Formats: sequence, structure tokens, C-alpha cells
Amino acid sequence: MIPLFIPEFTDEMKNAAVDALQNEFFVMGESVHKCEEEFARFCGTKRAVAVSSGTAALRLSLIAMGVKRGDSVVTTANSFVATSNSIVHAGGKPVFTDIEQSTGNMDPSKASMGGSKGIIPVHLYGNPAKLDEIRDLAGERFVLEDACQAHGAEYKGRRVGSIGDAGCFSFYSAKNMTVGGDGGMVVTNNDELADKVAMIRDCGRKTKYEHTMIGYTNRLNTVNAAIGRVQLRMLEGWNEKRREIARIYRDNLPGDILLEETPESKPVYHLFVIRTRDRDKLQEFLKVRDIGTGIHYPIPIHMQPIYREMFGYRGGEFPVSEQFSGEVLSLPMFPGLDKDKAKYVAGAVTEFFEGGKP
Repeated sequence: MIPLFIPEFTDEMKNAAVDALQNEFFVMGESVHKCEEEFARFCGTKRAVAVSSGTAALRLSLIAMGVKRGDSVVTTANSFVATSNSIVHAGGKPVFTDIEQSTGNMDPSKASMGGSKGIIPVHLYGNPAKLDEIRDLAGERFVLEDACQAHGAEYKGRRVGSIGDAGCFSFYSAKNMTVGGDGGMVVTNNDELADKVAMIRDCGRKTKYEHTMIGYTNRLNTVNAAIGRVQLRMLEGWNEKRREIARIYRDNLPGDILLEETPESKPVYHLFVIRTRDRDKLQEFLKVRDIGTGIHYPIPIHMQPIYREMFGYRGGEFPVSEQFSGEVLSLPMFPGLDKDKAKYVAGAVTEFFEGGKP
């Protein structure tokens, strides 16, 4: 069986975890601060603040940016639900916009800022959104990059996360970089914003017993940071292996099922996603051939039951997102995927479209 993904875990990561457990504070130990410094340097930002998850990174950033109850924030209808959940957690209201047919990313031409506080573009599947157009659309309002799937991706030569007012990353176990559990990071060039996020993640404390904000307990554990530091050193090599697999797919798959890539972007292929109206039949065809696949994401956020109940969304408002969700299929993608197996996957998909449909 060729799985959809296999997380990376090495003896070096295990040794780093044991060393941190034996020699550091369990919470906010030295490895956390070093991980922050190294990740900021990797992204090309002044600051990085480690938190307990990608969702927490988004939520705490929104609070630090001043989002309050009733404030609206624009985001895409096509993402994992945590993107918009973070807006609700901060007290705001998500205002959705539709996506590009060719990439699945936010379509800036369809977005309207209205009276919103800011905007959250998502670098879906590790492919950067059109940040120049989104920044122009936002004007003086904030741009918070959801880079939870895009560790190391570049837009016009700059790492994602460093282009908006802040960027948020997830270290969940399926991501390009993980920490052996949940974890996340906020990166920014704004010292005041970074200081606020750091306070909010730690109960709102200014000093040990002085609290100037209502905060949360959203710190990154030391052992997870120690594992993350090792993963970060390997990340660029892993991303390049993902690109090699993507090149095999793009060279051997039918062109009309591929998502678009633009010259100004350098994706990192958290997922390799294709589109076809025969998605369900293709998925079953590949399953019979021992090829694992996934669907990211089968239900647009505005069509989720809780969002329909809370905000009154109905079908038809974002037709591209609704069509897209019924056609996408994720193929196996992870650094350790053998090139011959990637060619086998591409060959099986091609066979399906050349007459092998069940």
C-alpha cells in the first residue's frame, strides 16, 4: 500500500526530545526560545512566537491585532475549518469569499473588504496565494497569512509568513514540519504584535504575577520545540524532495486535472491535489491498486452545519468553492515517497483517464 503520507521521525529527534526532558524546564524551556529564533531566521522575520497549535497562532494573532466581538474578518470558504474558527474564537465574524478555479486559493477579484477589520489569505496545499493583490485589497487593514500548510513556500522570492502583518504556521503531525504533537508559530516584523501574542499565550502575564491582558494557556511544550528544531534543520531538504515528486506527477499526469502554478510562487506541496468530476470513481480505482488518497476538503466552511446554523449561510453563495470541494483528490505526497512509486501513482491515474474507469 502506498499511503497518502508518512510523518518523519528520526533517532536525532528522539534524542533531542529525551535531552530536553532530562535537562530543561518542561514548559518554556531553552529549546522553545531557540526554536523561535531559528524559525524567525528561516522565515526572514524579526520575531517568532511559539504557541500550542496553528489554530492558536491564528486566534492569538487576531486578538493581538485588536479583533473584538462583532468585528468582521474576510477569509476563504475553501480551507480547513480552523481558519475561520479562529475568527469566531477571537469574537469576530468570518466573512467568506470565493476562490480561483485554477488554484483553490482566495480570488482577490471576488473579495470585498467592506467594513472588515482585516483579511486572512490561506496558502492552500503549500501554494502561496496572490499576496500583492490581497495587500492592495486590504489597504490599511491587516493581512494575516494562514501559512499553516506552507512552511518554506516563497512568493516573489520571499518566504510566506513574512509578507503580511503576521504569518501563522501549524506543526500538526501531517504538516511539512512537525513537533511530535500539536504546535504552532506566529512570525512577524512587528515587535509590539509579537510581545502581545507572547503575553496572551501565557495567561496574559507581563511578569510572573502581573497580568495586563486576559490571556490563555497556549504555550508550546519544551519537548515539542526540541523535536521541531531538528525538523527545521531538515525542512528545506524535505521540501525539495516534495518538489521532485511533484515534478514527476506534473510530467506524467493529464494536464487538465492539474492545479495551476504561477512563476512568482515556489510551492512546498504539503499536498498534491488534482481535480476531476470523476473524483469518487478515481479514488476507488486507486484504492483497488493499493494507492492511498485523501480529500481536502469535502465540505466548504460556509456549508458546515455549525456555520449554517450560526451565520445563516446557504448553498450557492460561493459556487466555485462548492464545485471545487466535489472534485479535489490528494495523491500520496511525503519526502520519503520512492520516485518509482510516484511514477506508479501517476501511471494508475493516467490509466483511469485512458479507459480504465470501473
